[in-house]
Amino acid sequence: MRWISLIIGISLFVSCEKVEQADPVLMPDLMEIPLGFPEIDFPEDNAFSMERWELGKRLFFDPVMSLDSSVSCASCHLPELAFSDKVDFSPGVDGRQGVRNAPTLANVAYHPYFTREGGVPTLEMQVLVPIQEHVEFDFNIVLLAERLQEDPSYVEMSYLAYEQQPNPFVITRAIANFERSLLSGASRYDQFINLEKPALSEAEIRGMDLFFSNRTNCSSCHSGFNFSSYAFENNGMYEKYLDPGRLRFTGEENDRALFKIPTLRNVELTAPYMHDGSMKTLEQVVDHYNAGGEIHPNKSPKIRPLGLTQTEKSELVQFLKSLTDETFVNNPLFKK
Repeated sequence: MRWISLIIGISLFVSCEKVEQADPVLMPDLMEIPLGFPEIDFPEDNAFSMERWELGKRLFFDPVMSLDSSVSCASCHLPELAFSDKVDFSPGVDGRQGVRNAPTLANVAYHPYFTREGGVPTLEMQVLVPIQEHVEFDFNIVLLAERLQEDPSYVEMSYLAYEQQPNPFVITRAIANFERSLLSGASRYDQFINLEKPALSEAEIRGMDLFFSNRTNCSSCHSGFNFSSYAFENNGMYEKYLDPGRLRFTGEENDRALFKIPTLRNVELTAPYMHDGSMKTLEQVVDHYNAGGEIHPNKSPKIRPLGLTQTEKSELVQFLKSLTDETFVNNPLFKK
C-alpha cells in the first residue's frame, strides 16, 4: 500500500519587489487517523488500496452514475462544504427535487448505519440508494455496470482494483473505499483539546463549556469524537411532520419523525440544517433548542427550554464554528 503526503507551500506577497515564503501548510496523509479517533474497521472484501481509492474517487465525481449522465455523487456532496450541499433539497436527474437535506460525508467511515432512518447497514450498500432513487440518479446498478464495461479505462481501473470487470460488487466497494478516506479531525477545537496550540478564543471556550454542560446537555446527543451518538431522536421541529423518519424503515409508530443524530463536525459549512433544510443559520438552530421545540408525542425528553442569554447563544455558535476543519475542506486530494 502506498500513501500520499501533500505539503502545500503558501507564498505571501509583501511588496511589489519582494516575495517571502510562508511556513508550509501540512496536509494529513491519506487515511491518516486523526488524533483521538479509533482505527477504521474495513470489510474483509474491501481493504484500502490506492487502486480502489482512485477508482472510487473517479466514480464519485463522474455523472456517468446517473441515468442521463447529468449528476454525480459530488453534485450533492461538495468537497468545499465538507461534502454536503448548500440547498434544502439537492436536485437529481431532470432537476427532480430530493426529499431530504444532503448530510456531510465527513467521517462516514465510523457510522454504524446510513440514511436518516438508519435503514442501510453498510457504506457499501449505501450507494445503491441514490443510484435507484427516482429523484436522484434514477438508474439501475446492473445497467450502470454495463455502461462502465464499455469504457476501456474503467475496465482497466476495475481489474487493477478488484481483479474483475466493472460490476455491482466493484462499483459499491470502490465508492465506499473512497468515502472512508474522508476523515476530518483537524479543526481548531481538535488542536485545542490535543494541546497543539491555544486555538480557541475565550468566548469559544465559554461556548464549549456550555456545550458540554448539564445545563444545555448538547453533548448527550452530539457525543464522542464525531459529535454524534448515532441514535434516533425527535428534536421537536414540528407538531406534524411530512417526513415519517425512522418509521419509514421500522413501521413502528414510536419511530415516527425520529432521525439519526448528525455529526456537528464542520457544521458551520453544512447549512441549511435539519432533515429538511428548514433552518438556514446556526443562530436559528440554537434559538430552536433554547426555546425547547414544538410539542410532539415522540419528542426527546432531552429537548427542553434552556434559558440561554444572547451572549451565551452567541458563544455557543462561536464554539460550533471552531469545529470547522480547514485542512479537510481544502485538501486537494478530495477535489475533482
